[in-house]
Amino acid sequence: MGEITRPLPVKLFVGVLTSIPDILSEAEKRLSAFYGSVDTRSQPYAFDWTRYYEKTMGSPIYRYFMSFENLIKPESIAEIKAATNELESAFASKWTAVSRPINLDPGYIEESKLVLASTKNFSHRIYLSHGIYAEVTLHYEKSGAWRAFPWTFPDYAADNYHAYFISLRGLYREQLNRGHNTGTVKPSYFD
Repeated sequence: MGEITRPLPVKLFVGVLTSIPDILSEAEKRLSAFYGSVDTRSQPYAFDWTRYYEKTMGSPIYRYFMSFENLIKPESIAEIKAATNELESAFASKWTAVSRPINLDPGYIEESKLVLASTKNFSHRIYLSHGIYAEVTLHYEKSGAWRAFPWTFPDYAADNYHAYFISLRGLYREQLNRGHNTGTVKPSYFD
């Protein structure tokens, strides 16, 4: 019989899609109020992998990533995804130029994998709670590279984001080595 152990805390990040760059500072402010200070920000990446979002989000769309100083318990990703959906709705009522001004995709990194949360079920996703599923989107190889799976979104499968995720993994390892504690995660923006 295997011994049950507590998992290590993980590094929370949020992928942001938007065609409205001015929304980023407010999104960061709202997210950091719940998950701690933002400790990394990616460069903007042109999101031209699909035109799926243009009807509701406008164009051109850019992807940004931000991560948070506080490490989290991996099981809290379900509550975080539910809360970011609430935040998307709040932004839609304020930023009315498009019907969906922002898309917030929380996930986390641990040493061997990158996990994304989703509201959509599929064969490669596992149900967590609160109507949220999780998938392992990338895995980290000993060669020092992130690798995709057949189901990995094309933008995550390409090398575009991998340098950011390699540096984020390095920061996460430093935090673990320093004995960084998990932060408190509030379940909702509106409680």
